[in-house]
Amino acid sequence: MSDLQCAARVFVARHGEAVYESELLSDAGGWLSPTGRLQARHLADRIAPERVARVWSSDLARAVQTAEIAAGVLGVDVVVREGLREFGVGHAAGTTGEPDPFAETFAAWLGGDLSARIPGGESGEEVAGRYAAVLDEIADAHRGESVLVISHGGVMCMALSALARNLALSHSRDLPLANGDVVALEGDADGWVARSWAGRALS
Repeated sequence: MSDLQCAARVFVARHGEAVYESELLSDAGGWLSPTGRLQARHLADRIAPERVARVWSSDLARAVQTAEIAAGVLGVDVVVREGLREFGVGHAAGTTGEPDPFAETFAAWLGGDLSARIPGGESGEEVAGRYAAVLDEIADAHRGESVLVISHGGVMCMALSALARNLALSHSRDLPLANGDVVALEGDADGWVARSWAGRALS
């Protein structure tokens, strides 16, 4: 992140409600339902007063579709980055996800152990690292501007709690993010601060 003390305001939102090709777990797939499309438009309407300069998005279809709808309302373009995608499913790919194959690792992450790894997938350190790299790129590109970022619920809960210096890793344990929910961040040379979480102001 640049050493210039000029904060970027970054609004990270979970994509709209999605429909999936299969009930089996995968690192790809999913597209917006009619409800998800409405959520994307409502998100853009809510964020419009912030004068967003650009929309950045995960490369997964459900996020890109949300970003394109929001960007159309806001009159800006979209930049796609793989680093904003959901954490990988690892060896759970092709399974039904019952029982939850991520519960133990995710609980370890929220408990402070970012070395824990999804079996066959990413560690918390790897997830937070690639997410931080994109947020730093955004902050450098948009000093003094506001940006909308479209991402995914799981990775947002873990990575944003890890990166914001005023949040504990356990912050999201009782505060999951619904489709269209927004976490507001400010980023400058001193790092990231969360200003609100799903509409709740933070200090």
